[in-house]
Amino acid sequence: MGGMTNVTVLGAGAWGTGFGRVVADAGNDVTMWAIEPEIVADIRENHQNSYRLPAAGTLPANMTATGDRAEAVKNAEIIVVAIAAQFARVALQEFKDLIPASAIVVSLMKGVEKNTGKRMDEVVREALDLPASRFVAVSGPNLSKQVALRQPTGAVVASENDDAAQAVADACRTDYFYPVTSNDVVGVEMAGSLKNVTALAVGMSHGAGNGENTAGVIMMMGLNELTRLGEAAGAQAETFQGLAGFGDLVATCSSPLSRNYTFGFNLGKGMSIEEATAASDGVAEGVATTAAVLELAGRLGVSMPLAEAMNHVLKDGYSFQQMFAALMNAQGE
Repeated sequence: MGGMTNVTVLGAGAWGTGFGRVVADAGNDVTMWAIEPEIVADIRENHQNSYRLPAAGTLPANMTATGDRAEAVKNAEIIVVAIAAQFARVALQEFKDLIPASAIVVSLMKGVEKNTGKRMDEVVREALDLPASRFVAVSGPNLSKQVALRQPTGAVVASENDDAAQAVADACRTDYFYPVTSNDVVGVEMAGSLKNVTALAVGMSHGAGNGENTAGVIMMMGLNELTRLGEAAGAQAETFQGLAGFGDLVATCSSPLSRNYTFGFNLGKGMSIEEATAASDGVAEGVATTAAVLELAGRLGVSMPLAEAMNHVLKDGYSFQQMFAALMNAQGE
């Protein structure tokens, strides 16, 4: 594409806004679409999103917002989807007939659809009736608040179509955001959602008062499981060693900014699922993902001791001690 691109971001939550600001910093015109009128007004009139990403401060002048779906996407060359994973399908159906025929659609979402077990690439493509050649996934160690502070990071931009991946990488390259391209959409999608299970477990370990040794063991096992499941599903092993795998895992498992980590931390401190849900204003994505991961692992014949141990936490109320014992005992089998 080269030069300036019209980019629309659907969903003005923390990461949608953070990524939109990256794209605006890269010199493109960005339109944020949000269902909440107060967020639209805040971005349009005050050039900020004080509701979801106050850390970004003043947003660039080439970033605006609308609540009108048709207006949002009418001239878009790249459409970025940043809606909560469990609501994506329903929300996107409203855009199906409005999206320009040549627009590239980018997913920032990390998760697995609860009732179908489908990855976000599958959900987006089905909801919009989109060919694989126009779909791109972006994933990496991208905690919204740190991106909002322009702390340097990288991300993987994945598509079956090299030209589409390149166009999106060009649109988000700045002096603090460094994209690399990949053609392993399945691997990037799986790494991004599955690492949430590991983040729950590491958060739980810290919440129970344990330090880095314990976290190191859990992260190593989580990464091994991700890689095994990914390969069984046809992904490339190296994706899991890269930014979307290892990089994102480390960032998510090390940060109180991560909802999955915090949810796990609260469980580790002794909160019930209900109390942890109330404390984090909603269920962390890793909770829905754990069951979906086990279901997929069962279909593919892959053993996932960490996911199984975390499932015992979520379903049977296992303590951290019980969870870790189950995990380590499964190692010897």
